[in-house]
Amino acid sequence: MSATIITSAVLVVYFAVLVGIGLYCRKNSTDVNGFVLGGRSVGPWLTAFAYGTSYFSAVVFVGYAGQFGWKYGISATWAGLGNAFIGSLLAWVILGRRTRIMTQHLDSATMPQFFGKRFNSPALKIFASVIIFIFLIPYTASLYNGLSRLFGMAFNIDYSWCILLMAVLTAVYVIAGGYMATAISDFIQGIIMLAGISIVIIAVLKSKGGFMAALDGLAKINAPEVSETPGIFASFFGPDPLNLMFVVLLTSLGTWGLPQMVQKFYAIKNEDSIKKGTIISTVFAVVVAGGSYFLGGFGRLFTDVLNVGPKGIPEGGFDAIIPKMLSTLSPSLIALVVVLVLSASMSTLSSLVIASSSTLSIDFIGSFGKKKMSDKTQVFVIRILIVAFIAISAIIALVQYKSNVTFIAQLMGVSWGALAGAFLAPFLYSLYWKKTTKISCYASFIFGSLLMIYNMLFRSTLPEIMRSPINCGVIAMVAGLIIVPVVSIFTPKPDKKLVEDTFACYKKKTTVAQETALAD
Repeated sequence: MSATIITSAVLVVYFAVLVGIGLYCRKNSTDVNGFVLGGRSVGPWLTAFAYGTSYFSAVVFVGYAGQFGWKYGISATWAGLGNAFIGSLLAWVILGRRTRIMTQHLDSATMPQFFGKRFNSPALKIFASVIIFIFLIPYTASLYNGLSRLFGMAFNIDYSWCILLMAVLTAVYVIAGGYMATAISDFIQGIIMLAGISIVIIAVLKSKGGFMAALDGLAKINAPEVSETPGIFASFFGPDPLNLMFVVLLTSLGTWGLPQMVQKFYAIKNEDSIKKGTIISTVFAVVVAGGSYFLGGFGRLFTDVLNVGPKGIPEGGFDAIIPKMLSTLSPSLIALVVVLVLSASMSTLSSLVIASSSTLSIDFIGSFGKKKMSDKTQVFVIRILIVAFIAISAIIALVQYKSNVTFIAQLMGVSWGALAGAFLAPFLYSLYWKKTTKISCYASFIFGSLLMIYNMLFRSTLPEIMRSPINCGVIAMVAGLIIVPVVSIFTPKPDKKLVEDTFACYKKKTTVAQETALAD
């Protein structure tokens, strides 16, 4: 049986399940709290899988794993481990509990709403919502690009149909069921991703004689345009440790400032869910992210199907590496890969559209009305904006394709860099430091977003180390961590009563079982 028939059958079942989940969850999405946060009652497994599947998409599996595996060899696996232990484990430990407590205390459903209430500043909320909406769009466009590569390999169909299929299906189940539908879908998609990446790695290594034989083959590769050191692609730190470190930092620490990631902590049910979710999310990231970059590290073993050009770049760019590697697999495994990447991309897309549309509705449009919109009206507006957001990002993806702009990592680097550079430091300090000021948040918002816009428009004028969107994004994040405390010291202090009322949420007494804490 051909790969096309097998893959088509699997996809039909997969699509039917997603639509069914969306319709089933309609009853939980009648108000804003239910539609955007699942009623703040999402358990550990659903939350952890929602976090992980929103984190890793076709951008990672196809774009980043292919590009950085090619550049750094097996050492690219450090990026996956960084995603697991910095982007997942530390994020849950440092942000999880405090985010859940303070956002519920402030009754905020989005990151801009959090800033607006934390500093009693509607203008700060509106500014944050504009940044989020602008920079989530190129990230979403990059998801379509990665997916199109795999669909082209499996079906040999035009990219436009890939975009239409993904956009329509995502819109249907997200609009119908809201956050709870995406959480349940993410759980199913996460299981597919865990099983899929494990099976694919085994199959790819087996095709090259097993792990040791593949590693030995990698060590024998000679690429003088990269490095003269023998065996560099099979080494611990690879040919370029400095730039690899920037990749690790942006893709790991950067998640701390991404609204669609942080928003997962808003919906956690209880303390037990945080503890379990931390472990589940970390294990998920080790397998999926670690596995993706590990797989990409063996890309240079497939030069027989990659048609490498004179500059050492494969035909079709870095985004073509993973699809070409997988094109040699059996029809059943190709079907699994397509569903794997579709699952990863759709889970991330659903997370992005909910984060962006809820932000635009609650924080931007809602701020200009004379009367506060009712819950029913807000949910209706969010649903309309979901359609608009998906349509805009799909159009951008088509324009990108027609213009032959195919480097996924660049689009994602600009988006992640701007969002993390703008929000990571203000959000982190706002959770922990009472002296954080409103003006320091503005300073970080402006610096992070403008630096990435400058990188996108005038890249050649920057110092060489900042020309990469990834490196520039890391510099924006680090700068924000310095800007916020420095500006806070020299600007008017926040209202003492507002701050004390906000931080009082951490002092609230709770009763726990004796297995957690002994009685006095």
